[in-house]
Amino acid sequence: MLKIGITGNIGSGKTTISKIFEVLDIPVFYADDAAKRAMVEDEILIDAIKSAFGSDAYFADKTLNRKHIADIVFNNDSELAKLNSLVHPAVFRAFDIWVDSMSDKAPYVVKEAALLFESNSYKMCNYSLLVTAPFELRAQRVMQRDGLSRSEIESREARQFSEEKKTQLANYIIRNDDTTLVIPQVLALHEQFLALAAK
Repeated sequence: MLKIGITGNIGSGKTTISKIFEVLDIPVFYADDAAKRAMVEDEILIDAIKSAFGSDAYFADKTLNRKHIADIVFNNDSELAKLNSLVHPAVFRAFDIWVDSMSDKAPYVVKEAALLFESNSYKMCNYSLLVTAPFELRAQRVMQRDGLSRSEIESREARQFSEEKKTQLANYIIRNDDTTLVIPQVLALHEQFLALAAK
């Protein structure tokens, strides 16, 4: 099964690109959604989070105490790194199981992950695709979409690899800069991926 990783920094439009692949009947695994599910379903991860962040990390009904976690990891890079080091392996496990379930349903699959390179999960994929756009454009999109301040966006941007570094690591690039049409770019890559999957 050919696996394509899709990533991009905040506001790049990686989810939009992933949705276009879904329209083409290509299954997409959304790593952020899988992480949220794993934090309340994966018993190994739940136990690890309780050990690392205390029993208050979960409410009595087994739902995640997001405020408790956020208060610990917000503006604390070492605690955030600790949380990521627990969550990423759980997402890897979920991805492996999901890929197995898709083996006869599509010629290839897509994994959408904000931290594809930072978590090293690009190594679980055959190829990686980076969605890029200039920072100013991405910041405007996120301010309109999520109501975040510029400083909040810059803070999130600083926690990820730079676009320059990701460009060096990526096998393919889609420019989502409002000057180049994205659908023809996706269709062209889709044809390439179909050819690679058929080999």
